[in-house]
Amino acid sequence: MNTRRQLIGGLIAMPVLAKDKKLRILVLCTGNSARSQMTEGFLKSFDKNLEVYSAGTNPSPRVNPFAIAAMKELGLDISGGTPKNAKQFVGESFDYVITVCDDADKNCPNFSGKVGKRLHIGFIDPAKATGTDDEKMAIFRKVRDQIREKFTALYRNDLSKKLA
Repeated sequence: MNTRRQLIGGLIAMPVLAKDKKLRILVLCTGNSARSQMTEGFLKSFDKNLEVYSAGTNPSPRVNPFAIAAMKELGLDISGGTPKNAKQFVGESFDYVITVCDDADKNCPNFSGKVGKRLHIGFIDPAKATGTDDEKMAIFRKVRDQIREKFTALYRNDLSKKLA
């Protein structure tokens, strides 16, 4: 644990924690309406020291309401998210750029900012689900649970160790 001494009124105070280490993460998919939004929601819930953004190679006009409902079932509110274009992040630096769909993996933009690690953890597109609302919701839940499982493992096995 990093500490530093703080000078207060000419007296040396007790050690205080140094600034928390942060990891900057960008999650990409095609529309930035479901998979990347849910992934962003999970990662943010795991650790306040994860600075997480999501974007799409071809952003949708809004976050998919089924994705919002699926995350709400777990107590995570992603309703304030808005799809963003991946191009707006190409000049920024990230510790991780993670694609969550094959299309975004193939069409990932070239970043002029530093990228520490690029990963691909793909999932089917729940937004392409057909059928009744209940049938669509079942697909969103399945993908949500797969995202939670894969990214919980990534956090435990990799991200948390980099923050320690």
